[in-house]
Amino acid sequence: MKIKKNTSTMIFNIITYVMLTFGAIVCVFPFIIIVSGSLTNNTTILTQGYSVLPRDITLSAYRTIFNAPKDILQAYKMTFYYTIVGTAIGLMMITLTGYVISRREFKYRNTVSFLIYFTSIFGGGMIPWYLMYANVLNMKGSTFAIWFPALMSPFLIILMRTFIVGSVPEAITESAKIDGAGHLTIFFKIVMPVLKPGLATVGLFLALGYWNDWYRSSMFSTSSKTWELQFYLYDLLNATTALKQMAQSTSISTAELPTQSVKLAMAVVATGPVILFYPFVQKFFVSGITVGAVKG
Repeated sequence: MKIKKNTSTMIFNIITYVMLTFGAIVCVFPFIIIVSGSLTNNTTILTQGYSVLPRDITLSAYRTIFNAPKDILQAYKMTFYYTIVGTAIGLMMITLTGYVISRREFKYRNTVSFLIYFTSIFGGGMIPWYLMYANVLNMKGSTFAIWFPALMSPFLIILMRTFIVGSVPEAITESAKIDGAGHLTIFFKIVMPVLKPGLATVGLFLALGYWNDWYRSSMFSTSSKTWELQFYLYDLLNATTALKQMAQSTSISTAELPTQSVKLAMAVVATGPVILFYPFVQKFFVSGITVGAVKG
């Protein structure tokens, strides 16, 4: 019986590892194609298609992107600024909000929770949203308009509230109250120490949202010095596409313009820092999502 059980376990493990390996390859394979294409000559891509290994290796796409190093470094700097400031402030606001609506003694917690959830289903639309920030709050042209609107998210507030409820037993907070602890003491000394997975999960969502954003720069930026990296690359791609269209009416071959390889190189430039950062928070991210799903 024991031998049969060991054999079944071994077969199950083999099948599991094969499936996980296949899934990992499926996930990694597109990015390998992107990196390979970014290093391949644009003419080769147009004539022979994409390949796993780069052919006719060239750095022309990266030279096109880093042709103006000051501009792209400025875009990187502003993106890091938006990501760090927005993630730090947003994480604190979301955690505090989640803590408040998780307290049973808060009389209006169900009403506030409903209003937060309601905004995730219904919104005023893009025009009222833009007019509020641009005309009413006078934020257009400032960096404040790029990181401030994304501080709070109904989904992340609900996720944090669920994590607090599932991780902090009511008896512990009640005991702290009996000992004379206030809400700030309970929050910072009891709740926060057990929130590392939840903080990592919500922080990663916030950071990825800021890092991948380009929309708010297109709406509120009046100077290229405040552009996010994604919008800078988007503008660069538009300029390259326009140059290709102009070249069609001249003697220049459009194949000489690295439009396809530039697109792939832009993806590598934009996702590189995220790939380096993600492994450090992966274990917290997985546990945070699990707690939110099981105990929600």
